[in-house]
Formats: sequence, structure tokens, C-alpha cells
Amino acid sequence: VQLQASGGGLVQAGGSLRLSCVASGRTFSRYSVGWFRQAPGKERMTVAAIKLNGPSTFYDASVKGRFTISRDNAKNTVYLQMNSLRPEDTAVYYCAASPSVIVSNLWNPTAYSTWGQGTQVTVSS
Repeated sequence: VQLQASGGGLVQAGGSLRLSCVASGRTFSRYSVGWFRQAPGKERMTVAAIKLNGPSTFYDASVKGRFTISRDNAKNTVYLQMNSLRPEDTAVYYCAASPSVIVSNLWNPTAYSTWGQGTQVTVSS
């Protein structure tokens, strides 16, 4: 499977963005998908993830209640709706997928085998 992330941009604090991760090449419904971000000088962190066939999800505590991950298997797309954005959400956001991620490991970036290119999200104060 190949992944294409999009939807990043510049937004003011308190604003919203929706990121999309579109897959091609394989049956996407068989994959678990995660969103990750990396800010300059910081480690990559898991933002949210969704189990194949849903509804199991993972959210980092810093985004819980503000971000929502969802999938549309018919469109081979996973979305990350980001509301109430904060300057500390500024980072390059990546999506990744893997066909075999157990629920307890959704948070773990090393569990994902295929990565897309990043999309920049910048939140101004």
C-alpha cells in the first residue's frame, strides 16, 4: 500500500484542520492506520490511530477531546479532524499503516510498516 497525506496548512490558534491519508495499492480496510507528528528538535509521537475495521482507537492525551480519527474504507481514506488547535500542535504530520497491529500496540510507531510523506501543520498564536 502507498500512502498520501494532505490537508496541512497555517491556521490560527483555536482553528481547525482536517488531514487526509489516502491509500492506494491494497485493500485499505485490512490495515490499521496511525497519525504521527514530529516537531523540530523533538521525537516523533503518535497522535491517533485506528484499528482495521474500527472502532478501536488510540489518542495521545494531549489531543484527546480535540482530535478525531476516522476512516472511510470505501474511499481508502483515514481522516484526522483537528479542532481547537494550539501552537504546540505545530509539526509535520505523517500517516502510517500496517496490516497487523494489535489494539494494545496502536500507539507504537514501530508497529507500522508503511509511511506516507508528511504534511506541515502550523498553528499561530
